[in-house]
Amino acid sequence: MAGYTIKNLREPDDAAADAGLSDSLEARFAHEDLNSEKSGISYQIVKAGKRQPFAHKHNEMEEIYVVISGTGRVKLDDAVEDVGPLDAVRIAAPVTRTFEAGDDEDLVLLAFSPRAKDDAEIVQDFSWD
Repeated sequence: MAGYTIKNLREPDDAAADAGLSDSLEARFAHEDLNSEKSGISYQIVKAGKRQPFAHKHNEMEEIYVVISGTGRVKLDDAVEDVGPLDAVRIAAPVTRTFEAGDDEDLVLLAFSPRAKDDAEIVQDFSWD
């Protein structure tokens, strides 16, 4: 195997569509397509005027999200912060997080993290109020 891999981030399957969540989200996780052993990357689109359908947190993994385009907000535990192009958001493992797009355009994100099997925990009913 070569010491590198090049893949377009639109090539991996859309996990959101596979889970029936395509009305609000597109999520493409590329670590397997890239043959990555330790690093994770995902390409995510929160559709205009929508929120991610659930929040999540981790036991060990820190994540960094980079806004590629669009504007919106991120809810981090009890804080809500505005985000826009080229904002980078580092989120510690135990912080519950979820994004929403502004009304006018999709919020396009890249998410980076180490790989840790079964480290994520879905948080249902994570209120924005």
